[in-house]
Amino acid sequence: ANMLAAHMDLDNPKHQQLVQSFWNSPTIATQAGLKAVDLFEAVESGKIKAIWIMATNPVVSLPNADQVKRALDTCEFVVVSDICKDTDTTQYADVLLPALGWGEKDGTVTNSERRISRQRAFLAEPELAKADWWAVSQVAKKLGFAGFDFESSHDIFKEHAQLSAFQNAEISKRAEVENFRYFNLKGLTDLSVSEYHELDPVQWPLIQKGQSESAYAQLFAQGQFSHADGKAKLIATAAIDPLHQTDSEYPLILNTGRIRDQWHTMTRTGLAPALANHRAEAYCEIHPQDALKYGISEQGLVEVFSTWGKCVLRAQFSQGVRRGQIFAPIHWSEQFASDARIGKVVNPVVDAISGEPEFKHTPVMMQPIHSRWQGVCFIREEYLPQARDSIQSVSWWNKITTPYAAQYELAGRQNFNTVTSNIKALLAFDDDSLEWLDLKDQSQQLCHIVVLKDNRLVACLYIADKAFLPDRAWIANLFKRERLSATHRKALLAAAPMNAGSSEGPLVCSCFKVGKNRILETIKTQNITHEKQVTACLKAGGNCGSCLPEIRGLIKSCQQELAHD
Repeated sequence: ANMLAAHMDLDNPKHQQLVQSFWNSPTIATQAGLKAVDLFEAVESGKIKAIWIMATNPVVSLPNADQVKRALDTCEFVVVSDICKDTDTTQYADVLLPALGWGEKDGTVTNSERRISRQRAFLAEPELAKADWWAVSQVAKKLGFAGFDFESSHDIFKEHAQLSAFQNAEISKRAEVENFRYFNLKGLTDLSVSEYHELDPVQWPLIQKGQSESAYAQLFAQGQFSHADGKAKLIATAAIDPLHQTDSEYPLILNTGRIRDQWHTMTRTGLAPALANHRAEAYCEIHPQDALKYGISEQGLVEVFSTWGKCVLRAQFSQGVRRGQIFAPIHWSEQFASDARIGKVVNPVVDAISGEPEFKHTPVMMQPIHSRWQGVCFIREEYLPQARDSIQSVSWWNKITTPYAAQYELAGRQNFNTVTSNIKALLAFDDDSLEWLDLKDQSQQLCHIVVLKDNRLVACLYIADKAFLPDRAWIANLFKRERLSATHRKALLAAAPMNAGSSEGPLVCSCFKVGKNRILETIKTQNITHEKQVTACLKAGGNCGSCLPEIRGLIKSCQQELAHD
């Protein structure tokens, strides 16, 4: 929104003139466009009547996310380009364009050391899906704009290189050129198609073909910076307190961020069973003393709310957050949980220069959610469309991807009898050949339902006290079987394996599939004091290393437990 092509400055009149001259365009932008938060405020107010959203999911990712919902709901024309049909944002699309995913794209990428690399597609384009540049070019031509006759990413790259070199010069002659820029790809302006396809990673500036790799490896080593006088400019920025401070109504600070095994809004990573094993549910971390103060139980449901919105999360106690603060991940969307879009709660204040929202500081309050029942349900993927709507109609749900079935953690406010008296309506399978097994104990508020077809597990639902709900990994594993034995049937109805062994517990090491319980047992039995010892025994932490902080935490907790004993 605030840059011209080829790294040039939108607020620089000389750069404006240069780009306009190169493109031979009748007009050129002279002031910055709207950044994300301001953009959707303009949409809601009616100043923007059409919007095209590419490769992002703002209904989940932006602060004050319900405002984004309202904006898209009232916008006259919404176009969304995505590789996923169902996201929180695509629900508002008047036109949904199928785009190309990372492995299907062809072009170049540039990293932080100024190195340009060819990205070659290794997957075929899905039917109807097209590159974003192609879609933009087609629309531009239909609107009557010239200059969009690109046939390939090679054409676009050549224009990019030519603009970078336009009225530019190599560093040794910088004083001779009014509009000198370090970004210069003159050596790539005449690349043939075959040369482009075979292009090795190169670092800019690249003034001529075959330029030495070390020619401009360190741009400013001689003290010559990018400004006209060759000097660097240091800008002192004063610390500014958050606009919204905590008070008696909202006494806690909400901090949001990422977790290890998810990315952005789970449109893709949420579909991978291995990535769902580590942190399966939308949650918030709370200091134990704060939890005691506000009546929150560990693993209980908690409502987090602010002036802008509210969501319901699973409470996890943690010494890793300060008192007076809570942490919640940004990833969960309405595709994976009933009420876990933390963006609804985050305040929309942005930094005046960067436009970055205050994702790390929103005054909030929290309170426990008291459900009248809770449970877990598994439904085989091919049967899920029949039952999804009824399952997701309960008060609270969280969907978890497993290899062969969708897992739903559930909670509701209806009484036990109301829920269990019409289980078939809840599971909503339209198949008379299904076999239903059930076990109900009114006095214990317990209900077990198992649905089979030809001795193959189709679905199961368990409603019980949290302590008596079955081991989720064991249930998920039974969906792999094409035929269940009589022992399996009895175990499923009892919600416990007949030959119960020790459970791995929640996954810690995704690389080697090592669970929390096995790590704890190894730490205690082997008197482990360092994470490298865990790696030596179990391999956990020995590959990508992203689980090492959690392993260190488990070692520390075992040491504290031993000290207390």
